[in-house]
This record gives sequence, C-alpha cells and structure tokens, in this order.
Amino acid sequence: MSTASRQREFTGWHMLAIMVAFFSLIIIVNLTMAFFARSSWTGFVVENTYVASQQFNEKAAEGRAQAALGWKTELTIANGTVSYRLTDKAGNVVTPKRATVSFRRPAYASEDEEVVLSGRGDGAMVAPVAVRDGLWIVEMHAEVGLEHPYRDVRRLKLVNGAIQ
Repeated sequence: MSTASRQREFTGWHMLAIMVAFFSLIIIVNLTMAFFARSSWTGFVVENTYVASQQFNEKAAEGRAQAALGWKTELTIANGTVSYRLTDKAGNVVTPKRATVSFRRPAYASEDEEVVLSGRGDGAMVAPVAVRDGLWIVEMHAEVGLEHPYRDVRRLKLVNGAIQ
C-alpha cells in the first residue's frame, strides 16, 4: 500500500489542536464581551445601596405628596432645545426658582448630561441641548418653594432630535 492511498490517522495531536482551538475561541469571545461590557456601563445604579434602601420610604412619601398636588408637566425636546413647563391644578403656570434637566442613557454613563434651564416669557423653562437620538432617561428637578424639589422622570426615545 502506497503512502498516497493511506488514510491519515487521527492522533492525540489532532485532538489536542482541536481542543486548543475550541477553548481559545471561547476565551477570545469572553474577553471581547467583557471588554465591551466594562467600557459601556459603570454598573453603578446608586453609590451606596444601603443608604438608598434607607431612603426608599422617604422618597416614596415625597412622590405621593407631589402626586397629590395634581400638577401637570409639559416637556418638549426639538430643534436643539429642551422646554419644560409646570402648571398647577387650576392651570396656572408654576415658575421654578431653578430648574435642571438630566439626560442619562439607560445602560451607560458616557453621554450623560445635565442642563440648567432658564425662564422664558410664557412660563416655560428652556435651554439648548445637543443629545443624540436613541433611548434616554430624562429627569427634571424644579425648585418651586416646596420642601423638596419637584421631580419628574421619564424614559424617552429621541428621533431626529425630537421626542417620538
């Protein structure tokens, strides 16, 4: 029998090469995924979970008191401007002493931004803003003379620079 017609034999070296290639691929994929996970999100939701758990009931009470006011909010994001307006139960404009809007991405902090709003003649608070399209958590804080700032949090999708 000639060597050309003999079939190649599967040896331990072949199995070793297959195992090394397989586990090398697994390790490379895991390292790649770990790199992207680490570079895209800090993992922090709150700085100190114990302190946050202790403040939960207090924040829930603040939310109930705020809801009892019956105030309405109007948020507009378009043409590079964010506009926010508060009205009371009777429809009268509530003018905050100071108001801020925080833009946060749901999964990572690299694009987070906070803008300070300034008053406009019609009672709205406005500021220029340049945020990319996509999902955002938008949190408004308005100091209106209450014990705690009026807080409004929304999860929005921006398309072409405007709320969809």
